[in-house]
Amino acid sequence: MDYRFSGNVERLQSSAVRDILKLTQGKEIISFAGGLPAEELFPLEAVHEAVDRVFAAGKGALQYGLTEGYLPLREQLCARMAQKGMTVEPDQMIMTTGSQQAIDLIVRVLLEPGDVVLVENPTYLASLQVFSLSGLRVVPVESDHDGMIISEAERLVREHKPRLVYVVPTFGNPTGRTWSLERRKGLLDICSRWGVPILEDDPYGDIKFDAGATYPTLFSLAGSADGGGVLYTSTFSKTVAPALRTGWAIGDRKVIRMMAKAKQAADLHSSTLDQQTLDQLLRHFSLDVHIRKIGDAYGERMRQMQALLRQQGWEDVKWVQPEGGMFLWLELPEALDAEALLRCAVSKGVAFVPGASFFAAQPQRNTARLNFTYTHGERMALGISRFAEAIGEFTARR
Repeated sequence: MDYRFSGNVERLQSSAVRDILKLTQGKEIISFAGGLPAEELFPLEAVHEAVDRVFAAGKGALQYGLTEGYLPLREQLCARMAQKGMTVEPDQMIMTTGSQQAIDLIVRVLLEPGDVVLVENPTYLASLQVFSLSGLRVVPVESDHDGMIISEAERLVREHKPRLVYVVPTFGNPTGRTWSLERRKGLLDICSRWGVPILEDDPYGDIKFDAGATYPTLFSLAGSADGGGVLYTSTFSKTVAPALRTGWAIGDRKVIRMMAKAKQAADLHSSTLDQQTLDQLLRHFSLDVHIRKIGDAYGERMRQMQALLRQQGWEDVKWVQPEGGMFLWLELPEALDAEALLRCAVSKGVAFVPGASFFAAQPQRNTARLNFTYTHGERMALGISRFAEAIGEFTARR
């Protein structure tokens, strides 16, 4: 059979992270590449007990569920959102198979092929894949350590009349940057005046290193779900476990209803077994205490990675210290191509993600994303030593 694939799929670039995994097969590799949580911090026993309670409820736990998601879990999530100043009701929320599906569903119901979406530059790689598969025109907005440059955002909104703005304003992927309050309010003002919805992706917002710090979401600043102009998505992947594949989206109930229609065509509903497990977990386990535990641990690992990098004495390697999340974003010497460096690094036994694939346009090829949450202690020290060795050998070859 000679299959003919759709043009959008043919043009779709594969995930750089997945391609890196292929390079590492059969080798002993210290990986700073994937956005992996620390397995030793998973609440294994609490999840086990939650599953037992779900099955104790009877055979009905294995039945089909609502497309919008398990109602008791949505009710609990509404209460958690309220703690962040985000007022939302269950019919303004839909459970998804990870927050990645939420991005896909929002694009399906709000945009048509050829429509324009504005993004930070650089931005989350998998969102660019969704936009490409949907045939959208992606326009990057120049960004710095405080977020999107608002004057540039307004100029591009005037010029391109986008149908959506996609942002990760808190502990962004890949940069780890956190938007200032001024930039958050500035983007809200622009999008309100021009009638452009904002998709706020917030998978890392709970993983903050300073327990007393506050980072208001764009959704909370917008004031309400119905008519507020912000669609918000998050996930349990980073705070509980990625294997549960459970995320959620909140927003105007008209949009949520349309997302439910699109989801019915995709998968009917996300795993109700996983959602019931999370509901039981939230009832019998302090997720907030657990999040504080991983925030403290990840903050310590971030500081260790920075200290190891500083020990190399590089004057031409730069990064912004993240206030939370999972990543360090490195700017390497200007003439260094991080994609070429990667193969040298893998031969030394260490992996990272070259930064070029995170750019919607005009990629900075001398950038790299390093994950600091999965590896720590002596293994992290060995990995950074290998990374430094690779940079030294690679630059000596040139």
